Amino acid sequence: MALWFYLLLEIAVLVTVHGQDSRDFISIDCGITSNTNYTHGKTDILYVSDDQFTDTGINHQVASNYVSSSLDELLLTVRSFPNASRSCYALKPVIQYRKYIVRATFMYGNYDDLNRANAVKPLLFDLYMDVNFWQTINVSDPTSIYEVEAVAVALADSVSVCLVDTGSGTPFISALELRPLVDVMYPSANTSQSLVLNYRLNIGPSTNSSALRYPDDPYDRIWRPWTSPDAWMEISTTETISNSEKDLFQPPTAVMQTAATPSGNSSKMEFYWTFADAQVPNNEFYVNLFFTEFERNTSRLFNVYLNDVLMKNYTPPYESVGYLYSTRPLDQASEYHWALNSTGLSTLPPILNAIEVFTAMHLTRAATASGDADAINAIKEQYQVKRSWMGDPCAPEQYPWDGLNCSYGTDSSRIIAINLSSSALTGVISSSFAKLTEIKYLDLSYNDLTGPIPDALGTLSSLQVLNLTGNNLNGSIPASLLKKSQQGALTFSYEANPNLGTDGTSNGSKKKSGTPMTVTYIVVPVVVVLLLVVIIFVVWRVRKFRGSTQDIHARPMIDNFSIPATVNPENPFQHENRQFSYKELEKITRKFTNVLGKGGFGTVFLGYLEDGTRVAVKTRSESSSQGTKEFLAEAQNLAKIHHRNLVSLVGYCMDGEHLALVYEFMSQGTLQDHLRGKTPGATALTWGQRLQIAVEAAQGLEYLHKGCKPPLVHRDVKSANILLSESLEAKIADFGLSRAFDNANHTHVSTAVVGTPGYLDPEYSSSYQLSAKSDVYSFGVVLFELMTGQPPIVATGNHATGLAQWARQQLNNGNIEDVIDPKLTRGYDINSVWKAADVALRCTEHESRRRPAMADVVMELKESFALESAYYRSEFPSTTSNWNPHTQTASERSQTSAFEVEQFPRFTPSAR
Repeated sequence: MALWFYLLLEIAVLVTVHGQDSRDFISIDCGITSNTNYTHGKTDILYVSDDQFTDTGINHQVASNYVSSSLDELLLTVRSFPNASRSCYALKPVIQYRKYIVRATFMYGNYDDLNRANAVKPLLFDLYMDVNFWQTINVSDPTSIYEVEAVAVALADSVSVCLVDTGSGTPFISALELRPLVDVMYPSANTSQSLVLNYRLNIGPSTNSSALRYPDDPYDRIWRPWTSPDAWMEISTTETISNSEKDLFQPPTAVMQTAATPSGNSSKMEFYWTFADAQVPNNEFYVNLFFTEFERNTSRLFNVYLNDVLMKNYTPPYESVGYLYSTRPLDQASEYHWALNSTGLSTLPPILNAIEVFTAMHLTRAATASGDADAINAIKEQYQVKRSWMGDPCAPEQYPWDGLNCSYGTDSSRIIAINLSSSALTGVISSSFAKLTEIKYLDLSYNDLTGPIPDALGTLSSLQVLNLTGNNLNGSIPASLLKKSQQGALTFSYEANPNLGTDGTSNGSKKKSGTPMTVTYIVVPVVVVLLLVVIIFVVWRVRKFRGSTQDIHARPMIDNFSIPATVNPENPFQHENRQFSYKELEKITRKFTNVLGKGGFGTVFLGYLEDGTRVAVKTRSESSSQGTKEFLAEAQNLAKIHHRNLVSLVGYCMDGEHLALVYEFMSQGTLQDHLRGKTPGATALTWGQRLQIAVEAAQGLEYLHKGCKPPLVHRDVKSANILLSESLEAKIADFGLSRAFDNANHTHVSTAVVGTPGYLDPEYSSSYQLSAKSDVYSFGVVLFELMTGQPPIVATGNHATGLAQWARQQLNNGNIEDVIDPKLTRGYDINSVWKAADVALRCTEHESRRRPAMADVVMELKESFALESAYYRSEFPSTTSNWNPHTQTASERSQTSAFEVEQFPRFTPSAR
């Protein structure tokens, strides 16, 4: 169906568009000194530093050899974000539901002396506006200037611009600008979609003209000059070109005073672009064509064609703005070929003054519910949280605020968990916590909170876990919380609050809520637990049925699990895990070209999903000692467990002889590589970072032992199976050897001994009896690795001994500094190290009954971390508020994305 255009001819008495004061603008020069500003030399716009708009990032200057007298002053500095996966700017104040232009500018200029941006390995990161993906920034030239711009409706009292680290280089930004528009302008921009600029071209200006912007354009749009001497002839006027306040686009007079017509005797103007050249996220183009007539009493009539389909016959208005614009996206095509062809009634050839081309950015992601967003922002302000807490708290879904977990509905997201443990919080417990009505898990342990526990926390009907351990709270515990705890509806931890009592007395060292439990992880949602209960019941029924019949069609058993009746025996995965064909794996891995690592199962390759998300593709090699049984074991285990400290399964491939698992990508590789110095560009981990990694890995194991139904023993805990994200968050990987056990009866599982030398539980090796305490032993060896930097088997002279035995012998001499990793040069709290050493010693006891449970390990490691945190605050008071064990600048691995977007696609005139 042909695309219809609206035509607006302003031929009556028209008034010039009202000017706009640049004081309405938000203009940020990213990377300049905090609390400074200056007036831009070319525009007279006041630019300010970005410290009031973001709370993270590092300021840099571009390399001196990229600075010249012609370089815009906005490009001399950048702000980079090496320490977080998502870093946001909050642009405010804005008026809700008003339209704005939002523009971000980037020039690399080798600011980091790493020479990252080049054609072979471009620097890639993603840009989001509020909760929706905007564009991938693809920096392949350190001297090039990359601009992205959108026309958007503000959906709240601020607009967020977020840079997301995709693992192919540290995100950075040079400038960020917001410009208000008149609401009538750009009608296709609304609350359901924004318009992303592809081209804005000033046609036919004089040769060597520069880009035109404010004050010529009161909205500070940037109009790029475009001339084509071979195909078109430039014409101009000095007369004022008028437009109306009701004009939908209001192009400036300076743009409309120049135009182009066909060269020679031609009566046709042509121009085109291809979708492949544009490389935009979607093929939904909106176009605005601008015209005005310079000559009085003439006849200029032409037809406008798109891909040989007549759109409109048109006569430009005299000395006023006329335009054709698309009211819906152009019909999709591989090439968009435009032709302006004079009719037989015309005495003059076609004319064209300017062009704008946009693509649609659909606003499909749900934002955080306003009540939750207001509450968490109030909490942020009260405690001055410095954790990249900018933008929407829950979205994008894969990048919530650090320490938050959310549920995601069709209309909005809700905050269901907050972990602010060991975050140096001071003052009273904020009343805003009680406004998070859907919250289930709240961990405020090991801070310096004072005052009473608010009664309002007891009114939170969804609250399941509340951890207030290790603060300085006082007064009596609210009766509503005690009642919930006694009824089993709430796991409530409040020990180590010496002035806190249950009946107005000071007995904070006691815990009246039942079984001690330090909760820092997100428990499997109730719905999933119920589902697993149903599956286990079905399995039991099937086993019972199989025991009483000789049904030759009975479903196969895999380890300790039978395949549920509703699942295809050849496909034992949950429905939410995607099934890939082998051809799909070839596509997302670029035919298996980028190897991440190799193991007993096979090779692991880097891949990219359709939306650009990086994944790790673990394939089985033909020579693998692990077969279908181990593959299905790991797949089943991954499919049914969900915890932030366990690697998540994305999908799988069971295509003929091809077996593969697709799981989330951990950009910083293994803990082993970091401890051995094999991670390029990474500095040695601090003791605080090592402790945080230990706590997170322990939480993952605790979940396997207590949160899974049935519980699982990993069987191969080692530093090579602890993977790290870009922010150094730790996750346990490799479940191919896992086995189930009966946690309730503390039973062992008889099994052939498997594992890795140096980490193996000696009791398991001799008895073949596997239990959760076998994982505890292996984790104790990992603790010693973190503390000493030594491998699991230590060479001593002509002999080799296990790290646990070597460390025990050294520590028996009483001098812990003999075993501490010499790379720990930044200092540490010796009491914190001793406490961790004590945990490691008890974890590696020869008899399993003398080893602690993982829940106790988690609790004690958090206490060790609290000691280190207090030490850091005392030694580095000026940086206390910014301290985060995850803020190490990790190595950056530049991989070319399969979904690159060029910032300046080709737009070609033609005289064909």
